[in-house]
Amino acid sequence: MPTARPFAIPEEEFAEDYVRPSSGPGGQHQNKTENGVRLQWNVAETAVLTEAQKTRLRALAVQYMQGDLLVVMERSSRSLARNRERARERIRELALASLPEPRKRRPTKPTKASQERRLKAKAVRSRIKALRSGGASGE
Repeated sequence: MPTARPFAIPEEEFAEDYVRPSSGPGGQHQNKTENGVRLQWNVAETAVLTEAQKTRLRALAVQYMQGDLLVVMERSSRSLARNRERARERIRELALASLPEPRKRRPTKPTKASQERRLKAKAVRSRIKALRSGGASGE
């Protein structure tokens, strides 16, 4: 079984903006510091993913997509470094989730016994409903 190679997104593919946190601890200090991070990754131009993986990532992270950019906001911590780390980790997790190709479904037929059970259950249900309405078919 081959070992999975480590997945890393090059630093130069990220665009970073700093924002003020909207709420949380910090008092007046939070009105003066920009320790929130807005991290952008251009999915269309990255060389890390194949086209199929890019398509899966766009579908998986649709709420984070703005055009071809995957945008993650992180401002849960007072620390800029911690927020940067969390934002990068969230993008990495989304990218990792898009790597494996989903298994193709092999169509199967229901067994003879399961078909018979289904038909028997339908007949029982039909009889119950017929008796409720006073129909003659229930006798």
